[in-house]
Amino acid sequence: MSKTAKIAAGGVAVGLILLIWLPWWVSFLIVVGVPVAAYLALDPSQRRRLRRVTRKELGR
Repeated sequence: MSKTAKIAAGGVAVGLILLIWLPWWVSFLIVVGVPVAAYLALDPSQRRRLRRVTRKELGR
């Protein structure tokens, strides 16, 4: 199993545990908030590069 697959499996496991322990809306805020916070932590040049790569891959 690749490193990325292990991280994804761990994220799913943590998400399921959070759904059991916390109300659904708190779990939703965590699931949405972490990627948004990571995106906002990027420099403007890194954000531009990320958007450019995403658009290129969508145009395939």
